[in-house]
Amino acid sequence: MDNIQKLKDIITNSDSIVLFTGAGISVPSGIPDFRSASGLYSQSFGNISPEEIISHSFFYQNPKIFYKYYKTHLIYKDAKPNKAHFYFAELEKQGKLNAVVTQNIDNLHQLAGSKNVYELHGSVYRNYCTKCGKFYDLNYILESIEVPTCQCGGIIKPDVVLYEEALDSDILEKALFEIANCKCLIVVGTSLTVYPAAGLIRYFKGDNLILINKQATPYDSYANIVINDDIIKVVEQLEN
Repeated sequence: MDNIQKLKDIITNSDSIVLFTGAGISVPSGIPDFRSASGLYSQSFGNISPEEIISHSFFYQNPKIFYKYYKTHLIYKDAKPNKAHFYFAELEKQGKLNAVVTQNIDNLHQLAGSKNVYELHGSVYRNYCTKCGKFYDLNYILESIEVPTCQCGGIIKPDVVLYEEALDSDILEKALFEIANCKCLIVVGTSLTVYPAAGLIRYFKGDNLILINKQATPYDSYANIVINDDIIKVVEQLEN
């Protein structure tokens, strides 16, 4: 029996699945990943590395450069959910999938219909004033010239976790609970090298760990099934 058929059988017989996703699930929607040859981190921005630009300290020291990069490389408002997003949203509707834990900030899981989504790194669709806390939508950010500011005069910051920042403790706790208590964990489109998010896999105590990623990950030896293929191809085979 091949891995696709094994995965089909696991999904058919399971009612306690959690999905853990990284950038790879959104690549078919036109959003680049970070670490591949054509990913965001391979693209130069002057003489400043992307990792430096999307850091907490750089945001406050150079908000103009931060927003120039952020608007160009991290916001994809026209991106639509793909087959994989819809497939897993349907599993939730069927009562098979308990939650989605994602490293992505693109909101595509929710747009596909997923309800129980834990965004470890926040979302580009939420933004708040660093002075008074007032929230602003994505359009306000896109329509602002250079650095978006609040009515009170404060700088508006995207509600995304930058380098040097901690994950939201409430979101992290809920995500850990879901992973620790599910029977099947399906991991899609992540290199599992970014901590603390990647470390969440260690809390899984269930029966089946499934890794679907184009490249190998540090956790492959722990998995019941490893599929190194494009997620859309995998989903199309699962639906047949």
